[in-house]
Amino acid sequence: MGAGRLVLRQIRYTNKAFWRNPASAFFTFAFPLMFLVIFTSLLGSGTVLINGVPIEQDRYYLFAMMSFAVITASYTNLAVSVTFQRDSGVLKRARGTPLPGSAYLSGRVLHAMAIAVLLVVITSAFGVVVFDTALPTGSRLGEFVVTVLVGASSFAALGLATTAVVPNADAAPAIINAIILPLLFLSGIFIPIGDDAPLWIRTIGRVFPVRHFAEAMGGSFYGSPLPFKWSDVLVVAAWGLAGLVLAAGFFSWEPRR
Repeated sequence: MGAGRLVLRQIRYTNKAFWRNPASAFFTFAFPLMFLVIFTSLLGSGTVLINGVPIEQDRYYLFAMMSFAVITASYTNLAVSVTFQRDSGVLKRARGTPLPGSAYLSGRVLHAMAIAVLLVVITSAFGVVVFDTALPTGSRLGEFVVTVLVGASSFAALGLATTAVVPNADAAPAIINAIILPLLFLSGIFIPIGDDAPLWIRTIGRVFPVRHFAEAMGGSFYGSPLPFKWSDVLVVAAWGLAGLVLAAGFFSWEPRR
């Protein structure tokens, strides 16, 4: 059987396992929409200055929650689930089958990317219905699609790399959330980081990929007034490449002792 068919079979298997856990699937899809409603209700009035550009806060939270959805699906969920499968021996048994390890991991990553894309579609549709938001068209649509795919694949690679520092499944949620949650706050996902924010917060946001991804999402989705910059996408891709290299060197198929 060809490598492509093996990857497709792994995607189908992963998808069945995902939907057979309805509670996990429900909250994966509910969290971005729930946070979008909460944040726009509490903080949706007024504007915030982002790189000198005034952005209405309800519009800001729409692309911020899209970014959060992608990161949740492709980084947090993937890293936690792979760690649990490693500690339960699933990865070790999969390694002992004719299925190549690359096909297994590719299937997991592609499924996470598919869930991320579906979350973006649902969140975008919510924005159209509730906020009367116009969807991107023309060149902006192409920029938006590239941004979503690069972001999803890069955060998935970083998720696999993160499993190397998680000692066991019990510690996975705490460690993984301890890594990503501060970055979500410091990168302006939950609270807008305007030009008046402390310099150290803005500096941290510029170093890590979350803020670059969010701004690329906003710029490609709206176009104006938030400009789209390919440099933001390149920063995210560079972090994804680094994650891929680290995952290739340190990913473990066997439970940690």
